[in-house]
Amino acid sequence: MENKKKPFISFIVPCYDLPIEMLAECIDSILALPLRRDEREIILVDDGSRQSPAGGLAERMDEITYIRQENQGLSMARNAGIDMAAGDFIQFVDGDDMLIKSGYEECLRMAKSNEYDVILFHPASKRKAGSMKRHKAFRATSGEEYMLKNNQRAVVWGYIFRKDLLGDLRFTPGTLHEDEEFTPQLLLRAKRLCATKAIAYFYRQRPNSITHNANKRNIIKRLNDTERIISHLAQIAQSKEPLARKAMERRVAQLTMDYIYNIIRLAPSGTQLERRLKRLAGNGLFPLPKQHYTATYTLFRTVTGNRLARTLLTKLLKLAHCPACRMPSHP
Repeated sequence: MENKKKPFISFIVPCYDLPIEMLAECIDSILALPLRRDEREIILVDDGSRQSPAGGLAERMDEITYIRQENQGLSMARNAGIDMAAGDFIQFVDGDDMLIKSGYEECLRMAKSNEYDVILFHPASKRKAGSMKRHKAFRATSGEEYMLKNNQRAVVWGYIFRKDLLGDLRFTPGTLHEDEEFTPQLLLRAKRLCATKAIAYFYRQRPNSITHNANKRNIIKRLNDTERIISHLAQIAQSKEPLARKAMERRVAQLTMDYIYNIIRLAPSGTQLERRLKRLAGNGLFPLPKQHYTATYTLFRTVTGNRLARTLLTKLLKLAHCPACRMPSHP
């Protein structure tokens, strides 16, 4: 039996009904990295596309582990990739996005140093090279220390992470904004985290993506899923040691702030806003806790805690936004 070498990193690429040219660009951006073939594996998870992309990627299929499953959503596609991954590290790459070589290769170098469990980097919304000056050393911090002091970006494609951090952690099937639930749990498990300034990922904004869907049913599901995630993370916080609990509580407060902002902006009526706030209050999540995380947080907590000010804010946001606008992160 052939003794196959364990890859250093597994790239998990979920896709569904994407243009072949776009998907090929994504795969090519991975192949362009300074990694030997035995150091990387590319796991392409086709989540039941109406037409398999395999034929259009024929020239690249020798470089790819291809999985085709019935359409089950992004969470299950990523979970399938995790279960297949053999690398020491994992990187998620959405099939309509690309890695930026000049920034990402420095993050790879850091991962290969074996000094870090998680390496965070930045995205670019325009296709231009991103880089980071090479430093001899970065200060590693624990995931909980990082979460205590920073407003994190939850997107799972925004970091390289060591696979053995996962344990039984997986994405919840059928959930929108599943990254918000996954990332804080993962980061709390990291003993050595480094937040770099590398611009290493090209995020392609597409008008027909899930996050741009202004359908009323989709909006309600997004709000409902966010509410469930907040409650789940709040429950997890209560089971943690003091430092980790405070870190998770900060994240819960951030998400709750975002959630309230988006109820005000997207919910069809003030009645729904008050009903959802009442549910948050019943779970001890509203009013927002009196913490001074950021100036924006403090102002938002003060305004939303007063019903008259909340009503005025609602009117202002309804004028300033339309339902087709994308849900923002961390107002």
